[in-house]
Amino acid sequence: MTVTAMNIRDAIVKGELSALEVVQDKLDHIQSTNASFNAFTEVTRDRALAEAKSIDALRKAGEPLPPLAGVPYAVKNLFDIEGVVTLAGSKINRDNAPAAADAFLVERMKAAGGVLLGALNMDEYAYGFTTENSHYGPARNPHDTARSAGGSSGGSGAAVAADQVPVALGSDTNGSIRVPSSLCGVWGLKPTFGRLSRRGSYPFVHSIDHLGPFASDVLSLAYTYDALQSPDPHDPACHALRVQPCLPTLQQGVAGLRVGILTDYFDTYASPPARAAAQLAAKLLGATDEVHWPSPAQARAAAFIITASEGSNLHAHNLKTRSQDFEPVSVDRFLSGLMQPATWYVQAQRFRRMYRDQVNQLFANWDVLIAPATPVPAPQIGAEWIDINGLRHPCRPALGLLTQPISFAGCPVVAAPMWPDNTGGLPLGVQIIAAPWREDLALRAAAVLEDSGYATVKAHYAGQL
Repeated sequence: MTVTAMNIRDAIVKGELSALEVVQDKLDHIQSTNASFNAFTEVTRDRALAEAKSIDALRKAGEPLPPLAGVPYAVKNLFDIEGVVTLAGSKINRDNAPAAADAFLVERMKAAGGVLLGALNMDEYAYGFTTENSHYGPARNPHDTARSAGGSSGGSGAAVAADQVPVALGSDTNGSIRVPSSLCGVWGLKPTFGRLSRRGSYPFVHSIDHLGPFASDVLSLAYTYDALQSPDPHDPACHALRVQPCLPTLQQGVAGLRVGILTDYFDTYASPPARAAAQLAAKLLGATDEVHWPSPAQARAAAFIITASEGSNLHAHNLKTRSQDFEPVSVDRFLSGLMQPATWYVQAQRFRRMYRDQVNQLFANWDVLIAPATPVPAPQIGAEWIDINGLRHPCRPALGLLTQPISFAGCPVVAAPMWPDNTGGLPLGVQIIAAPWREDLALRAAAVLEDSGYATVKAHYAGQL
């Protein structure tokens, strides 16, 4: 049985365990397993022990405990952690000074009682879908360590799947939460663009970057997401945000929800097991109608243009002076972005405004839409190509074929772990997509899938409370 964040929190509240016992157990587990999975690039042991002791002191004093009291978590290494260098998966950033303060979402987790255990592996500067990092080594899939954990938040997905932590934070620009969730078989949430503050995280593509949580169950995912919500006057995208808790509606089921399944493009670029996973999820949620998503191929192309332009602009100086220190699998894409005509970027942003309007019109008729999350299950580490319905595609970009069109519209998505046939026992997730600002609907549908028993996390290691 996988130990969830809320199992841990309840045991601490009841006095069955101390936060210190929980954290020491997780730290020992990370020490004994990280050589196999390579999820952690930094373990913040002293901080974790101090935060656990503070939770135990609150309980001893009879004080009310916060919603994530004593819950261990870790963050993708693009989040600032006070006193730790923010690597963002790179060699170049090693030369930077340690962060002077925690990222906004790390502050939110600490206020909610979470205990930070460290920083997690990722693709360099978040430009990738496999976390095959030549500087820090690949993050390995806990279900088969010869396979990719996905990316760019591969360490986050692997750490939850390996039960090193029950909760992790990551980022998603073109699919970097949903791809690792799908390949590692864990729950992930990419919120609406602008929902969660990005302050104190190393950027990739400012106009598309999202931050969000991973978890081993839906309840923990919702608790974590609600704890993270807050307006932030220093992030223009969410400075006036109204908090909308999801927990009160989590168990309302799908009665009254209009659920559809995406077809066309989302069939063409999904293998038979991926289509089967989406069709099963749609059936369990009562979807009877097929839905056409507008212009997904064009959206993916526009996302590529904006990604290359903004990403390369951010690193322009280092690309000109230290190109040899970049990740070999991404440096050419960064360099090509420097040479893109400005008119391509402008046209892509113009298209995006029209595209979002078209996508939002879908939700006049539908509340939740279902699609596969990745075309195939986890590929072998080092794979250059994947086969999708008899056609060969370059592995690294093709893992985002089904996620890029969705995040380009800014919609919230829960990635649900599914286990279809003919994958050799590997997970292969689905996307539960809702209208902007309606994370509650996506999480309600996710809870129904989890209750069905078909959408489950099967951790490589199950700790014992």
